[in-house]
Amino acid sequence: MRDEKIFQGIPDDKDDSTAPWDDLVWEDFHVAVYRDRYPVNVGHLLFVPKYNNTRILIHAFEDAINYGKEKVKGGEWDGFNIGLNYGKASGQTVDWPHVHLIPRYHGDCEDPTGGVRGVIPGKANYKKA
Repeated sequence: MRDEKIFQGIPDDKDDSTAPWDDLVWEDFHVAVYRDRYPVNVGHLLFVPKYNNTRILIHAFEDAINYGKEKVKGGEWDGFNIGLNYGKASGQTVDWPHVHLIPRYHGDCEDPTGGVRGVIPGKANYKKA
C-alpha cells in the first residue's frame, strides 16, 4: 500500500515542550536532525521526517545509518543503535515518527549484548537465558 496521500508536514506542535527535539543540527528537504532533549548517550540524535509517509521515514533511517557509519569510521563512536518507537506500548510519546540514532562507546554499559533487545529490562542478553 502506498501512503503518499498522507503527505503532511511536521505538526505545528513539534516545538511543544514535551517533544524530545528543539536543537536543530541540520536539515534537508526530507529530514530534520535534532539533538535529543533527553539523550541516552552523548551524541544521541533524532532524524525527524518532514512528512509522515513511509518513503520519507526510510530516508530518515538511511540518513541515520550513513551518519552513524561515518562517526564510527572516523573513530568518534565505537558503534551505534538505531530505533523507532511506534505506539504507546512501545513507549512512543510524540505522535510523529522519528528515528533515534544512539552512539555507543566501549564501556558505556556493563554488558551491551543484545543491543536493542534491551528495550525490555532483563531481555537483552539472550546468552544468559
